[in-house]
Amino acid sequence: MLVLARAAAGGAAAAPHPSTVRLEGTLAVEGAPRLGGRLLHLSLPGRPNLLLVGDAVRARPEPEPDADGPHIPYMGHEVWVGPQADWWRFQDLNPARRRAAAQWPPDPWLAHAPARVLEQGEGHLRLEGAPSPVSGVRLVHGFTLAPDRPAIALEVEMRNIRREPVARDIWFNSRVPPETRVFVPVAADGGGVRVRSDTGGGYDGLVVRTADGLLSLELEPPGPGLHGRRGKVFIQPAAGWIAGFRAGQAFLIRFDHQPPERIHPEQGQVELYMDWRPDAADTGMLELEVHGPYTTLAPGAAVRAREEWTVLPYPGQDTPQAQAAFLPRLLEAAGVR
Repeated sequence: MLVLARAAAGGAAAAPHPSTVRLEGTLAVEGAPRLGGRLLHLSLPGRPNLLLVGDAVRARPEPEPDADGPHIPYMGHEVWVGPQADWWRFQDLNPARRRAAAQWPPDPWLAHAPARVLEQGEGHLRLEGAPSPVSGVRLVHGFTLAPDRPAIALEVEMRNIRREPVARDIWFNSRVPPETRVFVPVAADGGGVRVRSDTGGGYDGLVVRTADGLLSLELEPPGPGLHGRRGKVFIQPAAGWIAGFRAGQAFLIRFDHQPPERIHPEQGQVELYMDWRPDAADTGMLELEVHGPYTTLAPGAAVRAREEWTVLPYPGQDTPQAQAAFLPRLLEAAGVR
């Protein structure tokens, strides 16, 4: 079942930019067309949200894109375009950010300009994002619930709206609480992994564990006098999936596995960014990021990328050993051979 919520400005349910849309069936999913088409909820029906959502969803429900504005931390699941080093290089709206090759904030037109409802049906939603004068692309988002199993397909089309070629990749970014334990398949020798620990400001580096071909992040207390752990792991995965465990649920994110040469050299096909403070856990986050192939698009050309999320109940213990033992069941449910 699909339910359109009333638009934030008081419009009717049939408004082209409703504030939220709920897909209900084998999973409970909530999207926000008014916030760039991001997802704000994803879980088994009646279970806690697997995604991390910021207070800005309530505090700033009707943002306007602004090339001089700051990042607005709505979080949830959204789509960026890579590489990050090019975010502000090829635009004229903010010359200072262009000169600095700024890597923050993300493109506000992709992040929170209103997305228009193109199609809606039983378990299906398609949204057209705003054309971005910063990135030179338009994104179209598709969300489709599987009718017979707890899964949802997230499909994105990226189209070049400029009169000259643009080089970009589709970048899925799903924010979850940092207590979520995540596994990524890696090479047996641990190759294809690069760790960037963002120390300073009271932060310690990341603790990365690799065992039996699986990489995970460990929430070990920071060193003396430090208050948290922060950093990013760039990964060339051994297969096209990420698994996670939280709140009595196990989820698997499937994507098309790419060879290293198709991923921009400054990125990884999978990236895990963590900001964790054990004394203020409600302020931290873990980002589960997947990059599509880095592609040069001719004017008017488009490229597509896809993720599929499968969610199962997880009745086991919150330990790496028990969760790793559950992985074969999760992979089988997701159709991974």
